[in-house]
Amino acid sequence: MVLSEVGVGKVDPAAESHHLLLNEGANVAKKNPALVAENNLYSQYEEKVRPCIDLIDSLRALGVEQDLALPAIAVIGDQSSGKSSVLEALSGVALPRGSGIVTRCPLVLKLKKLVNEEEWKGKVSYRDFETEISDASEVEREVNKAQNTIAGEGMGISHELITLEISSRDVPDLTLIDLPGITRVAVGNQPADIGRQIKALIRKYIQRQETISLVVVPSNVDIATTEALSMAQEVDPEGDRTIGILTKPDLVDKGTEDKVVDVVRNLVFHLKKGYMIVKCRGQQEIQDQLSLSEALEREKVFFEGHPYFRDLLEEGRATVPCLAEKLTSELITHICKSLPRLENQIKESHQKITEELQKYGVDIPEDENEKMFFLIDKINAFNQDIAAFLQGEETVGEEDTRLFTRLRNEFRKWSAVIENNFQARGQQAHLQPHPFDHPVLCAPDIRPEASKGHAAAPAGQGHLQLAPEGAERHQRQAQVPEGAAGTAGAGSAPARPVPGLTSPQ
Repeated sequence: MVLSEVGVGKVDPAAESHHLLLNEGANVAKKNPALVAENNLYSQYEEKVRPCIDLIDSLRALGVEQDLALPAIAVIGDQSSGKSSVLEALSGVALPRGSGIVTRCPLVLKLKKLVNEEEWKGKVSYRDFETEISDASEVEREVNKAQNTIAGEGMGISHELITLEISSRDVPDLTLIDLPGITRVAVGNQPADIGRQIKALIRKYIQRQETISLVVVPSNVDIATTEALSMAQEVDPEGDRTIGILTKPDLVDKGTEDKVVDVVRNLVFHLKKGYMIVKCRGQQEIQDQLSLSEALEREKVFFEGHPYFRDLLEEGRATVPCLAEKLTSELITHICKSLPRLENQIKESHQKITEELQKYGVDIPEDENEKMFFLIDKINAFNQDIAAFLQGEETVGEEDTRLFTRLRNEFRKWSAVIENNFQARGQQAHLQPHPFDHPVLCAPDIRPEASKGHAAAPAGQGHLQLAPEGAERHQRQAQVPEGAAGTAGAGSAPARPVPGLTSPQ
């Protein structure tokens, strides 16, 4: 009790109600301790898990993913692998279905678990458009509308994102990116290279180290022949960030169930994050309008009564709820692991952009007097740059090299081209790299025919030694007065061409 300011024995009503509330909570805790433990666990979950997912979703909504890779789970699979059924089971809403390519744009599926008695709500957003959804039955139509707006009415695909947000008490806290199913042959009015386009789009996402690949594979198909798992192995050969999902266990041929169990137990195609197996609604069940909640009940009954797969259920490797729990745990762990690296990348990008902006100086002022001083400063800076260039000063950036170094590299390339040309013609190259990267004449480079009139200096010396005949001619040329080189008399001996080096006429 709290004493009032007026009377010592008077009870504060607010304090009394708070005391009664605490007593009531204590009574509830005594009657149902499991409920209290669950509430405490969920409050801790909300404090630690949900903020991580919301942070990445906010960065993705701001367009940060165009410059930096964000942690994500990308769902990939061959056509008719059951990929859409898995996403429907996780989200609790019907997604576009049909034959051929159904997912034609990357679909960011944001699932948020609601508490208490909040109502279901959804939202579809793409480009600058956003629409609220109050009924889960409207999701399929709105997603199809968005795909037709972005990718056209045909069967083409687009790299633009469509975001679908689902808030419900029946969904896990999870964000997935659904990608188009892999196809091999163009059908109908599909582009001829549709297979290449889809693979390029999938590879764009799964090659990032920040992406976990969720590979959906039917249980009745040889896992080694699936294109989706092959693509995941190309970018993640060690299987560090790949999760396998086996679907359609009810279609497994009798006598092959043990092989499926071995795959789920990670004994066939090893993945460090392992495998899960689920049973979702089939086409007949969808036509019979079987609800998703009823499908989950049937899934549980199927695994509990199966002679081979019931052990997988006990091990926590089967059913959609177990899959949702595993994906949420994997995503949170992946986000926490990636955040330090993401923070460093953001700091580096910010510093680089800031330095680049500083090179441009301050913005043009609005005041007329300040504009004059601004112009004078720019003219002075320009004059200083001109003076620095005239004096031979050179400013070199971090990723740049000095002009002299670039010129020397160009001469080295030029020398290599000349050498290759001579070798292509069956001749020896006349230039060899000098210890100081200067091309010089060396003795092995002089043709044998030239040895009759000249003798080359040994390699590594900076001058040429002349033979007696050459030395005599060199002495006569040195005695010619300056300016008289072009007025030699008729009796001057003509220059003798060096055999084998005279250019053809």
